[in-house]
Amino acid sequence: MKKIILNLIQRIRKFISWLWNQEGSPSQRALGFGVGIFSGCFPFFGLQTLMGVFLAKIFKGNSILAAVGTWISNPFTYVPLYYFNYRLGSVILNKDKNIVDFSYITTNELWSQGWYLSSRLIMGSLCIGLLTGIVGGLCLYFLLKKLSNKI
Repeated sequence: MKKIILNLIQRIRKFISWLWNQEGSPSQRALGFGVGIFSGCFPFFGLQTLMGVFLAKIFKGNSILAAVGTWISNPFTYVPLYYFNYRLGSVILNKDKNIVDFSYITTNELWSQGWYLSSRLIMGSLCIGLLTGIVGGLCLYFLLKKLSNKI
């Protein structure tokens, strides 16, 4: 058992070292990571990584760190992240509208409620994605700059 744990720790260290030594300047690596975090805040399951890599290519950031940044969204964080995003979107877009009683709903009302819920989730995801992407990218940038000056 102890050998398995030591092997796992060694693999994790190699992975972190590999991530740490990615190509690009500190700003390119931080930008890639930041757009990855931004993309990970959206509820586009399966498309977050593609979105992050696409944005990293557009903004000339590191694509691999963009993919890693999308890991902010995972099975353990889906519910709290998207609930918080929805609540924030509701505050921004006025939460006073009541949701229809689904036992007596028509097709038109269903589409209306879908847009009501989706628009709030997307607005909250946009705001949280911008905030966490900027903060995460800046933290990585300053960390990379600080550690590169010591070497």
